[in-house]
Amino acid sequence: MQLLSEGRFRLGLGSGENLNEHVVGGGWPAASVRVEKLEEAVGIIRALFDGETVNHRGPHFEVRDARLWDLPDTPPPIGVAVSGDRSCQVAGRLADLVIATQPRAELIDAFDRYGGAGKPRVGQLPVSYGTDRAAAVARAHDQFRWFGFGWKVNSELPGPAGFEGASQFVSPETVAASIPCGDDVDAFVEAVLPYADAGFDEIALVQVGGDQQVPFIRWAEKTLLPALRAALRR
Repeated sequence: MQLLSEGRFRLGLGSGENLNEHVVGGGWPAASVRVEKLEEAVGIIRALFDGETVNHRGPHFEVRDARLWDLPDTPPPIGVAVSGDRSCQVAGRLADLVIATQPRAELIDAFDRYGGAGKPRVGQLPVSYGTDRAAAVARAHDQFRWFGFGWKVNSELPGPAGFEGASQFVSPETVAASIPCGDDVDAFVEAVLPYADAGFDEIALVQVGGDQQVPFIRWAEKTLLPALRAALRR
């Protein structure tokens, strides 16, 4: 991806989700073990990005004579997703940037404390753009109603049935209260500002619904980005 994008790719890593990982039959370890595995994996990946032939035998991974043959001039920056103090330790020491899905200043403070000061801080926020607000709310409710549970819940759910059961009582109104929906630029700005206040310097807006991606990008360029710049200058 770094080669194809001509240097614009970032590799985002995290401690995993039961949804994706239980299918390989290796079990689903505790969060503390998953963070240990993430820490070990980052070291292996960095060695591969450096062009080394990697032989590694650690507590969680064994690698034999591994090498990446097509390397970009600049390795992709590694981002680590954080949700608590332990993952902030890993991100601060080993990552090139930090990623979080909640505007929590304590995560940024911990990231800086463990060596992340001066590195990019990326917040991730779902949005559901559309000129028909009711349709945008319905789309967000259909595809993203699990978002408000937080990562400690979402990472543990093993499959679609689990997400369906956990979110069965989440109403469209509840989703619309946590995800900006429609095309009210003030609502989008209001959702982004807590990330800026918490110390994030980049916000990744995740548009819910593939059929609205291009309209959203055009609207963001003409309407949302100027409004955000104006709000952040105040």
